Amino acid sequence: MKRINLVYLGLSACFLMNTATTQAQSKLGDVLKKVAGVTKSSTTTTTTTTTSTSTTGTPSTLDMASAIKQALEIGTSRGADLLSAKDGFMGNLAVKILFPPEAQKVDKTLRSLGMGKLADNVILSLNRAAEDAAKEAKPIFVSAIKQMTITDATNILLGNKDAATDYFKRVTTSQLMEKFKPVINTSLAKVGATKYWGDATGQYNKLPMVKPLNTDLSAYVAQKAIDGMFIQVAQEELKIRDNLGSRSTSLLQKVFGYADKNK
Repeated sequence: MKRINLVYLGLSACFLMNTATTQAQSKLGDVLKKVAGVTKSSTTTTTTTTTSTSTTGTPSTLDMASAIKQALEIGTSRGADLLSAKDGFMGNLAVKILFPPEAQKVDKTLRSLGMGKLADNVILSLNRAAEDAAKEAKPIFVSAIKQMTITDATNILLGNKDAATDYFKRVTTSQLMEKFKPVINTSLAKVGATKYWGDATGQYNKLPMVKPLNTDLSAYVAQKAIDGMFIQVAQEELKIRDNLGSRSTSLLQKVFGYADKNK
């Protein structure tokens, strides 16, 4: 009987030890799961923090260059799109092309003689030709942006409000003129400007006591179209510099925010 009790006690002890071990293992498993969950959560939080872009702090020179290029790509694209649309020039008093300065008297004389419609046709056709040419501007500006050095970008960022426009004038004017002139020539003929201009100057040159007018119309319109592009680009540049809502990316917010504090 004693032997049976001893056996029973031994089995009970083994059972209790196994149960305790199982419970301990279960608790250990729960702890490990909790630790793993915390670690995973921490890792996720760290990753999220790392991948987010701060809009504060001092930008690197690479940030500055990238932001300026990004801003100018946005600005020049908008400018070219606006001016190349119908009435992009004609409907914008800041860039609308009128008779050449030396031909203002032609405009006045024609209107005084009841030929205001002819004068209006000349002005409309000049602006339509410029709108055609503006379509060619975007790739030229994009090329100039790609060639921009970090020094150029930093000078533009911390420079005057028209620093980018000045840069474009310096590096794109000759290319724009080369590209615009043949387009202007074609457009002048297509929209009837050549005919209207010929009719207007022909009527004027017939008048007694006037000096015959011989304006290079295509060169004049090409130059005015280029001037209009720079005016529009300057307006877009000003928006990004002064209008917080125009800084559409975290990079623009960071870099131009830094520039605001350092001027």
